[in-house]
Amino acid sequence: MKLNIKLNLSNLISAVRFENGESGPVECLIIPIEANHLFKGKSGIYLDMTAFELKEIKDNQTHLIKQSLPKEVYKAQTEEEKRAMPILGNVSTFEASTSESVSSIEPLPAGTKLPF
Repeated sequence: MKLNIKLNLSNLISAVRFENGESGPVECLIIPIEANHLFKGKSGIYLDMTAFELKEIKDNQTHLIKQSLPKEVYKAQTEEEKRAMPILGNVSTFEASTSESVSSIEPLPAGTKLPF
């Protein structure tokens, strides 16, 4: 069994805008690091998440995903603010054939120029 995870990054504090690329305008999602409580580590910028098991499975969806905030931020929130935290996505299961391969994606080296 494999897990399929879908995240809606636009549920974070974000903005969509067009930036100039080599071949013209490119649509980009801008996500502020500090405003979204993202964690800056040695090898990247991370969004901590928690998956909550659903009581009723529908369309193979087993969990919903919300952001896991730093302890001090979470403790400072009211119960209403905690309940209002957006659902970022879901986890669903699917059966994969044995011929299916899984590939890993290596991060780009620092300073790599993207094609846009």
